[in-house]
Amino acid sequence: MSHHTLDATRLLCPLPVIRTQNFVATLNRGDTVDVICTDPGAKNDIPAWSRINGHEIINTKDDGNNIVITVKVVGSSD
Repeated sequence: MSHHTLDATRLLCPLPVIRTQNFVATLNRGDTVDVICTDPGAKNDIPAWSRINGHEIINTKDDGNNIVITVKVVGSSD
């Protein structure tokens, strides 16, 4: 299991979710990734995508500038 960071700052919907999906496809079950976003819609979009694909949201932080969503790869990454 390893931890990764994905920079999705300055990207607007649907790009943060697409980048997350493509990145997660390269990971193994049990890996985690911090997705760093600036699009406020990502706070809803990435958790919804995770739920549909069987992944787990570990944490969400919003400091007013960046949103960091930690995703754990649980479902199939195929």
